[in-house]
Amino acid sequence: MSKKPTTRKTTARKPAVEKVEKPKRVRKAKADSWRRTDGRAFDELRTLKIESGVLPNADGSAYIEMGRNKILAGVFGPREMHPKHAAKPNEAVLRCRYHMAPFSVDPRRSPAPSRRDQEISMVMRSALEPAVFLERYPRASIDVYIEILEADGGTRCASINAAAVALVDAGIPMRDLVAACAVGKIEDHLIVDLGDYEDKKGQSDMPVAYMPKLGKVTLLQMDGTQSVEENEKALALAIEGCKKVYEVQREALKKKYGIDQPQDKPQELPPVEPEEEHSKEDEEQ
Repeated sequence: MSKKPTTRKTTARKPAVEKVEKPKRVRKAKADSWRRTDGRAFDELRTLKIESGVLPNADGSAYIEMGRNKILAGVFGPREMHPKHAAKPNEAVLRCRYHMAPFSVDPRRSPAPSRRDQEISMVMRSALEPAVFLERYPRASIDVYIEILEADGGTRCASINAAAVALVDAGIPMRDLVAACAVGKIEDHLIVDLGDYEDKKGQSDMPVAYMPKLGKVTLLQMDGTQSVEENEKALALAIEGCKKVYEVQREALKKKYGIDQPQDKPQELPPVEPEEEHSKEDEEQ
């Protein structure tokens, strides 16, 4: 038997339609949207609190809380220099001692002074000397003691801020207060007043000490790498930070000595009544 020829049904093919992909919307990140690990803006300082006259046995003292930093500063002098062979015949010697308590960091550190303590002591002296009238106290010494009770990064700048207030509290004449603030770089962003995490993980660190009234820089250090443009911008940010610290220093001293505080009004005396004039006739009688 012969097979019937099979017929295949042919259907017209539809023309292929190319899918046009819609361009994805790319959201541009705003420069102001970037925040630091603690939520601060790039130019925002940590909470700052300064008190003066906290140590009764010292000639001058100050206590500062800068973030979680807790630091005491004590000033003794001007007093006779010991040993005497280290005295200068034309000016006083400013000596600074920076020390971190064993419980100030975790894990605990050795109570013996380290090379870092010696370096910061020297840095503090060079930052404070231009502000003090050392020539008024020849053959004398002015001793500044700094004790770090709790460290949270930036103890160098915080110690300079406390020491400047303590020097004024001791009655030592100064050209101006010295305010210090650090600027660094992390994730290619410049930030002001570095915390502990930013200090350890950042790309650079630039501590600056500044006398706002005279407009002079007394300390400028830099660790890490920055471009010339970044250095100029970082210095401008540090000076603005120093000016903010300067206002807090002034308010602490005003509060201690009662300047610009409301005072009790003097009691008003009752008006004096004029004496009655006696006539000449009464005088003759």
